[in-house]
Order: sequence, then structure tokens, then C-alpha cells
Amino acid sequence: MTTKPSATRRYLALFFPWLPAERWSRAAPRPPDAPLVFAETVRGALRLASVAPEAAALGLVPGMALADARARVPALTVVPHDPAADAAWLDRLAQGCARYTPLVALDAPDGLILDIAGAAHLFGGEAGLVADAAMRCDRLGMTLRHAFGPTADAARALARHPAPPAPDEAAAIRRLPVAALELDEEATRALVRAGLKTIGDLATRPMASLAARFGTGAATALRRILGDAPSPLDPRVAPPPVAAERRFAEPLASSAHAMEVLAELMGEAAADMAERGKGGRAFRATFFRSDGLARTIAVETGQPVRDVATVMRLFAERLDALRDPIDPGFGFDMIRLAVPRLEALGASQLKLEGGAVRRGDVDALADRLATRLGRGRVRRLRPADTHIPEQAQLELPAADAPRPERWPEPEAGEPPLRPFYLFDPPQPIEVIAEVPDGPPQRFRWRRALHAVRLYEGPERIAAEWWRRRDNKGLTRDYYRVEDVQGRRYWLFRHGLYDEKADPRWYIHGLFA
Repeated sequence: MTTKPSATRRYLALFFPWLPAERWSRAAPRPPDAPLVFAETVRGALRLASVAPEAAALGLVPGMALADARARVPALTVVPHDPAADAAWLDRLAQGCARYTPLVALDAPDGLILDIAGAAHLFGGEAGLVADAAMRCDRLGMTLRHAFGPTADAARALARHPAPPAPDEAAAIRRLPVAALELDEEATRALVRAGLKTIGDLATRPMASLAARFGTGAATALRRILGDAPSPLDPRVAPPPVAAERRFAEPLASSAHAMEVLAELMGEAAADMAERGKGGRAFRATFFRSDGLARTIAVETGQPVRDVATVMRLFAERLDALRDPIDPGFGFDMIRLAVPRLEALGASQLKLEGGAVRRGDVDALADRLATRLGRGRVRRLRPADTHIPEQAQLELPAADAPRPERWPEPEAGEPPLRPFYLFDPPQPIEVIAEVPDGPPQRFRWRRALHAVRLYEGPERIAAEWWRRRDNKGLTRDYYRVEDVQGRRYWLFRHGLYDEKADPRWYIHGLFA
């Protein structure tokens, strides 16, 4: 996140004034016969949320009641406002603008802000960059207004609020109307009534007097536009620690060729990770089409990897599982591979019997299944640092699971301390014991009576200290028992007799 304005930073603001109408027109089978407006319900009344250029030329504006709009223009094409679809389309535009810089921020609902410091030279300067963006927006049928600025707020204000011609950016900012501060209507009206109609008028006044008379919001907004206060930019996607990209003079029309280039980029990223002693846990491939749109495919792994074949196999699995395959359209003119998540990965020594290879095969299988079926469908059990039996393991997605830890193992020649199968929750049983706090002699479970031949215990497990303090947790006495038929169970008495007058018994697990 950019948090400090700097003379070296440059921002480009893109404003799409007719985004809902032009987004809807792309999917409409034919253009509307009448002026197009978008309506939404506001406090029980239908109002205009957005209008098309033809409707705006007739005097219709957002916020107007639909009934008043029909009275002024009886023939209207009214479409329900769909902010989710508009947001999804804006996100696709932002994804396409990542070709210019990875620092792309959403300026919802109808704009984008790009931090282009150090990126404009790739397109022949700022003029070349914005010309390329305008050309691609024109191909998409999108009307674009743009402006550069030394801060994000200044670029945004210049793009959204036209000002009289000026010799330079600083003068253009000072000629902006006070509406560029985007305060509430009452504060803006008060500024105009006070004779302060432009940013330059406000800049000549002491900030303390502005804050005292019109609120701290007005002073803060003014300082951010002028560059006297931080103008933070929150990128849509954080810049990855490792990335590789390839641009093409002639767009690639073949998806197979694009995958070959992606494998080459993965080789470059793997070499970079090897120098750092790192491996990737997440990989993101973005295919930029020549019409301005882009498509991103992401895969994850359960363990850090930098093997090209392994990652490319996961990308192939992801592509096979897509309902909507990647369409090159008129061709891909840029491909980028990003590795947003790194972890330490050193050189490993394989065992002679191939044990490390077998573990690697299991990890690779889990990654492939998770890529094809979904990251939440394949899960791993991980040990947890707790003495409560049912909380001693965590079930996590394979891609999210931390590095494996060793499970507790019994001493050589000793039986397992814990059963292989746990009931969640434990199942109640009826127990007959020689003495109240003694081991079970017989117990009834699922209407069947079991006679205990051997037992071992008790193993006393206390509740968490914070539960004991509030008298909410009970002590458990666990027994490993074997009945006369040789079946082994894990039973426990829930509570001591000085904690509870009539403790209950439960069966918690079955041994193999």
C-alpha cells in the first residue's frame, strides 16, 4: 500500500462515466429502442441509479424518481440496476489494466486508479500508455475519461471533475471546482455561498479556519488533493515477491502455445526461487488478451514447490476443470506468472528406500485433487497442541494446512495410547463398577451388554484451566478396556464425585 506521497510517484485515474449502460449493452441482444435508464428501489420508491448517454442528454440524472423521469420522457427502456454485475465488470477491467502496472486499485463503482511510477516508459511514456488504454477500451465499447496526477486523489479529481484549461497539473488542480472534494451537499453548498468556488480559493485560506468552519473532512480532502497529506492507494492485488512476464509483438492465437510460454516463465520463476531458497505455495497465471480483457488461473500446493513439471500439471488440471475454457479471442499479447506466496524450501536428501519420494507422491496427488475438485474438498488432519482428545487434531484444506508435525507415538512394544476412531460427540453408555470411582466391570452400549475382561487406567485428563476457574469443565478418567470377545474400547467417566454427584460414562473411541 502506498502511504506517503512522493514527487516520484505518478498516478493515472480511469473514469467510465457510462459503465452500467455500456456493460449492459455488451450483453444485450440488440440496442434499446428508447433511452436507457437503470432503476432501483430507494426507501420504497423507484429511482434512477444510472442513465445512458441518450437519457442524460434529455435531462435525466441519477437520483431522479422514475415517475418524474417517465413524465419528462414517456418512452424509456427501464432495466433493474445490478451493482454486482457492474462490480464484476469493473473488476475485469482492472484485471486487464494489470498489463500496465500491478498496482491497480478499484475506484468503485465506475473507476480505476493505477500507480504507474516506473511503468510508463514501457509504452513510450504517459501519452503512449494512455493511448494504449483508450484503444483497448474503445474495442470493448467503453467510454473513457482519464487524468494523470502526482497523488491518487488529484488524478481522480481531475478525471471526474472537468476544469478550465491550465498550463500545468498544479494549475489544473487549483482550477477544479470545490465539488471535487466530494463532500456532502450541505458542505459543498456552504463553500460556494462563502465565495470559495475552486480548489485554488480554498488553498489560499488557512487550514485551521477551514476545518473550524466547514469541518475537518473538508480540510483533509483539500490536503490530499494538493499532496500535503497521504493519499493511500489500496491495490486490488498486492505485488507478488516473484513474477515473470512475456510480451508479444504478435498476439498468440493458440492456447497450447500460451501454455508453452507459461512453462518457460515458470522455469524463470523457479530459478529465482532457488536462489532465495524458497518454494511457492500459490501460483497465478494471467493471460492478457489483445482486446483489453484478461483471464487469471490460480493453483495452490500443500507444500512449497518449485518444480516446473509439478506446477504445470496443476495448471493443466485447473484448465481441464474449467467450465469456461480460456478463449484467446484475437490472441494473447502478454502472459504473466506471479508467485504470491513463498515458503522456505531447501535441498532434500532422498532415502535409499524412496520414503521421501512416496511422501512427495502423496502431496502431489492431494494438490491435483484439490485443483480439480476445489480447495475445500481435499483436507488433511494436523496435530494440535492441546491435551483435550477431540481437539488434538485439526481438519484443514490441503492447501491451507501448515507444515506437518509429528503425531505422538507410543513407546516401542507398547499398545497405542489413543484409538484410531473417535466418536464426535462421545456416545453415552451405562456402566457397572465395583466401587463408584473404580474401573468398569460391565457396560451397555447400543442395547448390547459387554463384559470387561481387561482394563488399563485411569488416565486423568483435566479440563482447560479457564473452564476449571469458572466451574464449567469436568475432569475425565479414561480407561482402555477389552471385552470378553477381544474388542477394545476407550471409555471415560465425565467428572469426579467431588465435582458432580452422578458422573456419566461415555465411549469415546474404538481401537483397531
